[in-house]
This record gives sequence, structure tokens and C-alpha cells, in this order.
Amino acid sequence: MHIIKVGISHQTAPLEIRERLSFSEEAVTQAMLELQKQYVISENVIISTCNRTEVYAVTKHIHAGVAAIQEFISNWFQLADDEFAQYFSRAEDEEAIRHLFKLATGLDSMVIGETQILGQVRDAFLKAQHLHVTDKIFNELFKRVITFAKRTHNDTAIGKQAVSISYVAVELSKKIFGNIEGKHIVILGAGETGELTLKNLQGAGVSNITVINRTFERAEKLASKFIAQAVPFEDLLESLKEADILISSTASTTSVLTKENLHPILQQRREKPLFLIDIAMPRDIDPTIAELDQVFLYNLDDLQKVVDENMEARKKAALLIEKQVNTELTSFHQWLDMLDVVPVIRALQEKSGLIQESVLKSISQKMPNLTEREVEILKKHIKSISHQLLKEPLDYMKQMGNEEKSLEEVRLIFGLTKEKMPE
Repeated sequence: MHIIKVGISHQTAPLEIRERLSFSEEAVTQAMLELQKQYVISENVIISTCNRTEVYAVTKHIHAGVAAIQEFISNWFQLADDEFAQYFSRAEDEEAIRHLFKLATGLDSMVIGETQILGQVRDAFLKAQHLHVTDKIFNELFKRVITFAKRTHNDTAIGKQAVSISYVAVELSKKIFGNIEGKHIVILGAGETGELTLKNLQGAGVSNITVINRTFERAEKLASKFIAQAVPFEDLLESLKEADILISSTASTTSVLTKENLHPILQQRREKPLFLIDIAMPRDIDPTIAELDQVFLYNLDDLQKVVDENMEARKKAALLIEKQVNTELTSFHQWLDMLDVVPVIRALQEKSGLIQESVLKSISQKMPNLTEREVEILKKHIKSISHQLLKEPLDYMKQMGNEEKSLEEVRLIFGLTKEKMPE
């Protein structure tokens, strides 16, 4: 079996491509179920975030597995191969496993150590597990990855002073104005990203914050957690008449703010500049809005350019984590190598135990006057002979790993049939 990863990310594809190949929360469920129907795919997990869409799969045939995933994505999003093929990256076996470990710890994020991705990896795995599209290999791998990432976030500086996309959005706001404490900031979207943005804004001393969401109750609930006010979605444009910055992160699949509906508002702002920061995927704000006077639009790709000047501690932690990943890879490969060997070893041990019982029973029938102590001595020596005889074959099997041909030879030599193998 092989583990493969096929996908795009902020490192390989521009925002326009990532938007077109992004699964909604509802769609990813159906996508994993559909992908599992491919005969070459044994297990799969799809991770789709604002910065990446990656498909992880277990397959017997690497090239067939990669081809099946690319064809699946092409059909799902109704794209011609030449539209996206150049943006895809692929990894197999150790490279794919290493990438997953680095992804969950935030080493592959737009900003080193970004902590949201761990929750997104965990949620994707739990969803896949609930759908029964994972099995033994991914259940073990993802549990190890999640446990490792949690440990590194707790034990190293990689998770200190969180630098999520929402944090970078706030940092950008500070770079624009220098001091944002007295600015009026509108948060559009009351989900997890909106909440993180609020938390970072208040940490920066901002007190004049308006929360807007399509569902007013969610906006109220979020605003009540902080020093903020909630207004109905219908009042978005009215709120923008006085706002300095809009930070948008809704789950809408279409533009929430367009050039046509914003233009009339600008006349009432009397040349006051408006900064729009769009951290949604797909984008909430029509890109053509940037053509308007006194409007400054930033999107996810722009945020990549905002680098935290105090990243040295995170970079040092990243180097340490890279070394720890090597240890985790070795451990997982050892587990993987024993996956097919263990049932053979167990079957051989069970057969040895049955032979020991049979021999002892035969001796007891032929020598019925043996004392209890003599039976125990015989039992001990029969067991010792069996263990000594099997020691080298068992050591050999542990070293051979998942070599099907060698394992088949062991089965034939010791008369072990696959049908009688223990699980």
C-alpha cells in the first residue's frame, strides 16, 4: 500500500485557482464518499481550507491513484485538465507523510506556526472517519499527526503569539494606520475566523467594532463575547459610511460586496479612505472594487506579503520540530512495516501453542502417572524448545517488513493459510 497526496496550496496556485478548487463544508462530505468509490482508492481524507485543497489517499498503485484523484477533481469542478494541472503538487509515501506532519504543526502554512490548520486537519480526519472512508492506515497516521502537532504547540514556541490569517489581517490594519485603537472596524462574518479577528483586534486595543452576519443572532452572540456591537446584514452598506476598515470572512459562495453597491456609499464618505481586507475563500469582495477611488482592497495573497518581524523564535522552533518529524516518520514506518507481518507472527505463535498442547496431551496419555511437578517441568521444556526454534524466524519476519513475497514463503514453510490468519 502507498500513501499519496495530490493538491494545491498558496505555494503552488494563485488565489483565483484556489477559489475554483475549493470544497464547501457540505461538498467535502459528498466528495470523500464519491472518491472512495474509485477502485484504486482504499482510504481518503480531503483537507480544504482558504489556502489549500489537498487529497490524501491510500492506494496500491501510485500512478493510478494520482490519476484517479486528478480526474475526480477535474470532473467535480468541471475543469479541463490543462486549466489546473500545472498548479498541482503531488507527494508519495514518506514525502506525503512528512508533508502531513508539517502541515498540522503549521510549518507549511502561509505564516509559520499558524494554529488554525491543526483544527482543520483534525476536523477533516474526524469527518472522514465518521464517513468510514478511512481504515487502519489513516486512522493510525492521522491520530499520530494530531497528537504530535498538539505536543509541539504546547512544548515549543511554534504556537506562541498566534499568527493566524486573522492575526495578519490585524497586523496589516496596524501597518496601514500606525495606531488603530480609535478606528471603526467592521467584521463581516461571525464564524471562527471572525471570532479570532475580533480577539486580535481587541488585543490591539480597538474598541469601536461592528459585527455583521447574515444571521443576526450569530452576530449578536459573537459581539456579546467582546466589546462590540451587532447590526443586521441589511445595514452593511450603512455601516460602511463611517467605517475605516472592513475585514470580511463569510462562507458565502458569491460576492457579498460589489462595485455597484459600494460606489454610492463612497460619495457620502467625503474622500475618506476605506480599507477592505478580504480573508474569505471564495472571496467576499468583488476584485473590481479596487478600481474605485479611495478604496484599498487586500486579499489572502496580499496577506502573505505581511511578514511578522519577530519570527525568529518560531523559525528556531520549526527547525527543532523538523528533527522531531524525522523521529515520528521512523516510528510510523516501523508500525507500517509490521502491519502485514503481525498477523503472520501471531498465526505462527498460535500454531506453536497448539502443537505444544498436543504434545503435552500425548505424553500425559502415554505416561498417566506423571506427578503435577513433572507435568510442569515437561510443559516448561516443550515451551522452551518451541521458543528457541522460532526465535530466528520471528526476528527475520520483524526485519523483512511488508514484503509480500517473503511473507508468502513463510506461510508456505510453516503451513499457515491466509484464511486462518488472525486479525
